[in-house]
Formats: sequence, C-alpha cells, structure tokens
Amino acid sequence: MSYKTIILDKKGKIGEITLNRPEAKNTFNIPLATELNLALEQMDNDDNVNVVVIKAAGKHFSTGIDLKEFKNKTHKEYRELIKLMDKHNHTIAKMKKPVIASVRGYAIANGSGLVFSCDLAVASENAIFGTTAINVGLICLGPAVPLGKLVGRKKLLEMVLTGDMISAKEAEKLGLINKVVPDDRLEEATFELASKLAEKSPLALQTGKEGIYGISDLPYHKAVDYAGELFASLCSTEDSKEGIEAFEQKRKPVWKKK
Repeated sequence: MSYKTIILDKKGKIGEITLNRPEAKNTFNIPLATELNLALEQMDNDDNVNVVVIKAAGKHFSTGIDLKEFKNKTHKEYRELIKLMDKHNHTIAKMKKPVIASVRGYAIANGSGLVFSCDLAVASENAIFGTTAINVGLICLGPAVPLGKLVGRKKLLEMVLTGDMISAKEAEKLGLINKVVPDDRLEEATFELASKLAEKSPLALQTGKEGIYGISDLPYHKAVDYAGELFASLCSTEDSKEGIEAFEQKRKPVWKKK
C-alpha cells in the first residue's frame, strides 16, 4: 500500500520504518498511528525481513500525540483515539521479529512510549526522553505500560507524575535503551545491531522474543516450564539441526525458517 506519514525501506534482511512528519516533530496523528501499525504488520509478514528498525525523519524521533487530536471529541471518540495511539504497544509485542528503535532528539510522551515498547533501542547522545503529558494536564498511562516493565514503581511514578525529561545517558542507566552513541554514528550503530540479529536463526529470534515476553507475565515455576516447552519446540526444527551442524562444520548456516 501507499503510505503518507511513513516511509518503508529494506536493506537486505532489515526492514526500516521511518516516521515522516518532521514538520510536526513526528507527532502522532490518526494517519501516522494507523500507518505505523499497518507498516509493522506488513514487515512482520514479509518473509524477506528478519529485523525491523523504527527511526524518524528530521531532528526529533517523536514528541508524542499531536495536541490537535485532543480537541472537540466525545468520550467515545477519545476512547477510540487513545486505543489507536496505544496500539503499537500490542503490535510490537505480538510481532515475531525483533524491533529496534533508532532515536535522536526528543522522544517524549507517546514518542517515548514507542521507544519503550520496542524490543531494543539505540540512541544518539543528544536524545531526550520523558513521559511529559502531565505538563499539559494529561497523563502518560499508555507509555507507562512498557515503561513499567523496565523500571520499578517508584521510578515509574516519578517519571509519569513529574513529566521530567532525562538524557540518553540516564535512560541507558535505567535500562530504557541499550546503547548511546555519538549522533553521527546513530545510523551506523543501529545497522550494526540490526545486522547482527538479521543473521541469526529467524525461528530462534521468534522463540526468544515470544518466550521473554511470555515469562515476564508468569509465576516463576510456570515460567520455567513455559520456557522449556518453547525451547523443546525449537529443538525439533530443521533450523536447529542446521545451526548445530553449521557450527560443528565451521560454516555459515543456511536458515530455512522451518
């Protein structure tokens, strides 16, 4: 399909989704939120893509939901709007493929929530993060869901209730992002991480992502058993056999995705 607020590209096995509203600091409006989820689903269903990168055009990743969207709506319309704005939290978690955020500039409010919902994140040293909706009389409850999986309750409450912004270095210390790099190395560092994952077994990546999301919501003993079942299923695949044989034969594996 044709996208108006998103740019899609592929570099080998890496799919790229670019938020493309730089004139509005890549704020979420209804078209962007809709197209972002469609693009993620398209990438997840593309057999030639093993890893997905989300980045943004312009100086800023995203400064949240466009405030114009909060005007002159009924309660029902607001519920539908917020459901759409939060939908990427569901979409990314359900995807078979790892999703990497590549961040520069502001990633605040729903923009920070998008970063927190991604599986991995690389940020420029100039990146700024914050759950800032409270500063305009709203509250970042959608972004608080993935954020709450990454930090403790006191830090979660501090970030959501104060709306204070933090640097990329502080975000790295809190475990909100994986790596901070100089701004001129952001694309290179993101591509390095994506390329490393793209060469792994797609089935192993899928099993790993599914398992890690699954065990986080289960009691300890159930999580151990659930993880074991997933691992046993992976061991039964042709790619598992291929991976072991390739390692023993000191050659590059040829993944069949089955």
